[in-house]
Amino acid sequence: MTRVVLGSASTGRLGVLRQAGLDPLVVVSGVDEDAVITSLADAPPERVVSGLATAKADEVLTHLPAALAADCVVIGCDSMLFLDGQLCGKPGDVDTARRQWHRMSGRTAQLYSGHAVLVVRDGAVTHRLADTGVTAVHFGSPSEADLEAYLRSGEPLGVAGGFTLDGLGGWFIDGIEGDPSNVIGLSLPLLRRMLASAGVSVAQLWAPGTES
Repeated sequence: MTRVVLGSASTGRLGVLRQAGLDPLVVVSGVDEDAVITSLADAPPERVVSGLATAKADEVLTHLPAALAADCVVIGCDSMLFLDGQLCGKPGDVDTARRQWHRMSGRTAQLYSGHAVLVVRDGAVTHRLADTGVTAVHFGSPSEADLEAYLRSGEPLGVAGGFTLDGLGGWFIDGIEGDPSNVIGLSLPLLRRMLASAGVSVAQLWAPGTES
């Protein structure tokens, strides 16, 4: 079985893959995201997030032991919300998250998730792919009391755009247009197509016992 390596600390992405039959090894990259974003300052949103995803996948690959790197698929991802012509990442603190929610409350924005896939055979990268999924997110208008409670939970501080679809933030999402797994941070349909273009079937990656 080809081992899947997820270059992300996101529990949401890990959950998506596990629910889809994979048991990935998680290796968090040490990429300087701010430096990558700065280097892509004039690029369109899809290029920024795919560039971040690629940088993460490449960095993770350098840390894999030779035995694992002999036959594996490395997946790098990065997500950002595009609102008012700007990309919004993780708020990082309560004040930033509050301001962001005041901006996006009752509005629609686009969640961009960059995906990078490295297929490694016999220690060499045979396929290198990058693509981006985009999903429109329709935000509700939480009351100030609910918003403050959400901010106190800490959830929005460390996630792209300051919200989740599969957590407490789901209460405040009125709807989406597109792939829901992309909003969580990893689009299964997009990943399936990327793997197929590299000659990898998703069934090859399922954990033992998945088909039983």
